[in-house]
This record gives sequence, structure tokens and C-alpha cells, in this order.
Amino acid sequence: MRLPGFLRRFWAIATSPSSFLSVGFLTLGGFVGGVLFWGGFNTALEATNTEAFCTSCHEMQANVFEELTQTVHYTNRSGVRAGCPDCHVPHEWTDKIARKMQASKEVWGHLFGTIDTRRKFLDQRLRLAEHEWARLKANDSLECRNCHSEVAMDFARQTDRAGMIHTQYLIQTEGYTCIDCHKGIAHELPDMRGIDPGWLPPAELRAALAPDLEGLRQHLAE
Repeated sequence: MRLPGFLRRFWAIATSPSSFLSVGFLTLGGFVGGVLFWGGFNTALEATNTEAFCTSCHEMQANVFEELTQTVHYTNRSGVRAGCPDCHVPHEWTDKIARKMQASKEVWGHLFGTIDTRRKFLDQRLRLAEHEWARLKANDSLECRNCHSEVAMDFARQTDRAGMIHTQYLIQTEGYTCIDCHKGIAHELPDMRGIDPGWLPPAELRAALAPDLEGLRQHLAE
């Protein structure tokens, strides 16, 4: 099959040394092409980093997003709202790309109906939650730190219990991070039987905080 004349000429130019085009033109063309590619890539990346995109799947809209709307992260006295990407996508570019690569498995799950019903979601809830807890534990609650910084915390304005625990286990003691105590902060918890819920203070502080814990238990029982 013979190629049309203009295709033959184009192929000849494309495969020949740059005697037809100046080095300056090639450099400028490469720069413009790079800018266009980067602009398109970044636009697509940011389009997938919005609450509207996250909730476009009914699995998210009907389950975890509905729960988020009932929490202080969504509606509060200050009017500052945390959306899905704020808590599930790091802000730094390299960390964001790594998270997007991990999220490709979620697209696979959507396509094959892993949690396409409420019953399936509830059955898988503990596994999904444990996956997120482990991820946040491993990255030192990086997404929490998108907005929250212990350096900026005024412990004197926190409750005695919160101030004591934050001072001891967020500042002074290695190995603890936000997710250790703040499981279920934006979504309902799965069945926690046999799992440390995290919001209980460490064992060495429980005796000192016994009155506060009793009040907490009574509140949860109501």
C-alpha cells in the first residue's frame, strides 16, 4: 500500500536530520510541547482531586460521603470544610502522585462492583478501614497534617485530657500519630470488637483520667 505524497514527505522530514529545521525551532517546539503536556497532565490530575470527582461514584456518594456530611469536618462554626482530597490525598506533588497510583485499585473495585451495594460495603468496611488506618500510620498521618500542625496547637485551650495526651504522645513520645487516636473522625467506625479504638488514652494514663473516662462511657451509652 502506497502512502499519499504528503505523508511520504512528512515521514521523510520526521526521519531526516534537522537540516530542515533550526536548532532554535526544535528547542522552542520542545519547550512549547512540554508546557502543553505538563498543563494537560496537571489539569487532569487536579480534576481527579476534587470532591465532585470523588463522589461521582455511587459507592462513595451513598456511603462514606453521606457520613462525612454529619461530622464537624463538613459543617462547623468556622465554616472551614475538609473535602475528600484533604483527608485522603497528600498536598506534596510526589506524595500525591504515589497516592494516585494507589487509588487505581479503587477504580478497579468500582469497575468490578466490589462494594456497589450497601450490604457489600458494610461487609468490607473493616477491611477498608484497616487499610486506611495502616496507610495513615505508615505516613505519619500526612493527610491530617495537611491542615493540623502540633506546632500550632495551643494545648492550654484544649481540654485537660486532650492537652495531656497530645503533649505526651504527639510531642514527647515517638511512634504515635494522629490516626492512633482519631479513628472514625469523619466516618462511622466498623465493628470494633477486638480492635483498639484509639480514642482511649494509653494504659499508663487511664488511671489518672479515670473520672473523665467514666463520663465518656456514660455519654456513649446514652
